Amino acid sequence: MSKQIQDAYIVAAVRTPVARRNGAFRHVRPDDMLARVLREAVGRVPGLDPKEIGDVITGCAMPEAEQGMNVARIGLLLAGLPDSVPGITINRFCASGLQAVADAANRIRLGEADVMIAAGTESMSAMPQIMGNKVSLNPAIFDKAENIGIAYGMGLTAEKVATQWKVSREDQDAFAVESHRRACAAIAAGHFAAEIAPYTVRSHVPGEGGTVRITERIVDHDEGPRPDASPEGLAKLKPVFAARGSVTAGNSSQMSDGAGAVVLMSEAALKRYGANPIARFCSFAVAGVPPQVMGIGPIEAIPRALKLAGVAQDALGWIELNEAFAAQALAVARQRGLDPARINPLGGAIALGHPLGATGAIRTATLMSAMQRDPALRYGMISMCIGTGMGAAGVFERV
Repeated sequence: MSKQIQDAYIVAAVRTPVARRNGAFRHVRPDDMLARVLREAVGRVPGLDPKEIGDVITGCAMPEAEQGMNVARIGLLLAGLPDSVPGITINRFCASGLQAVADAANRIRLGEADVMIAAGTESMSAMPQIMGNKVSLNPAIFDKAENIGIAYGMGLTAEKVATQWKVSREDQDAFAVESHRRACAAIAAGHFAAEIAPYTVRSHVPGEGGTVRITERIVDHDEGPRPDASPEGLAKLKPVFAARGSVTAGNSSQMSDGAGAVVLMSEAALKRYGANPIARFCSFAVAGVPPQVMGIGPIEAIPRALKLAGVAQDALGWIELNEAFAAQALAVARQRGLDPARINPLGGAIALGHPLGATGAIRTATLMSAMQRDPALRYGMISMCIGTGMGAAGVFERV
């Protein structure tokens, strides 16, 4: 007997601050970051019985080393959730966190669970250890010209997008400066405060007589935004992926550490707990594109997600378009005809950072916070490009 599809609602969404690679979280484990946001997310739903959580789905783009061994299950146990709560780690590279939200929502929509948690965690400070493991591309990739793009570094794909879609160096730098400006303004206005779960970083330092002192520092803001970012300063940076290219460290996303978590419920659970929903999950879509121009993935994914949601593009009041590179973000915005004023109103990954598999969950927290602040904001979207040539997009409706 077929079941009627039911709605899934987001009732809480939180994140850690995003730290620069080798910054505030350089000695913080990704499973500890995950545990922090899981505890905070559950705590933001008064009366929630953790035993009712059907699953914890966690995105991670590099599930190896410190963030391997099913980091979802380890993180939820470290968070103190009951042994009865299962966990699964999923990987769709940079869309892993958003994929986790979609998968959790779909479990509810199918009637398989009433309460779910979607999350994401990533430590790019741990990348040397992770990439130090045996990483071996299939030799067959190099046998056919059409497969070579699989082996391209992300920066090189951005260069190809910049060339093919005619995105100038000047436009990329200007886009990057605006990302920093918006992020700094958002921090000054306190717009991120509600979505951030401050993290206490503990350090061991030598004391007198061979003793060891433990110091604590509370991290409660994003490290990446630079108030001194300027076109003149960025223009001095050299291309890092192609000798005569236009993609620089200044107009690319920052390598970062961070985590996010989202609590979703069915309508029945909302009534049972008296919970107030923030938004309804509307749709999610992924699409494939040539790997060598992976940055254009959202061009294909966005219309699919909008069609599934039954929402016109012009109805989107807020668009979190992940800024993997200014070149690809500009190419996507221009090809899709997206309103620049509605794209990343609080800045994007160039300023705020991009902890890969955690970004989708983190940006969900940002969108949910925006919807809580602005009653006039009805529809919002999160979208990003994905390594090896994909794009993803999710649509949400404020309730």
